[in-house]
Amino acid sequence: MNEIIFLVEEADEGGYIAKALGESIFTQSETIAELKELVKDAVKCHFDLANMPKMIRLHFVKEEVFAV
Repeated sequence: MNEIIFLVEEADEGGYIAKALGESIFTQSETIAELKELVKDAVKCHFDLANMPKMIRLHFVKEEVFAV
């Protein structure tokens, strides 16, 4: 596997939530810097060395709602 992609959203209670696409990996944190470290740790725990992705991509999704 070359790359793993995480969708990152702002949590309702503050901070950020990251969910991997195609894998059962989920983490959350208060800051983006902390999120990056937690995502790295989660990926290292989820994969063995032979299947470890070489790159992690964070895709930030921001939902915006407004009146018509």
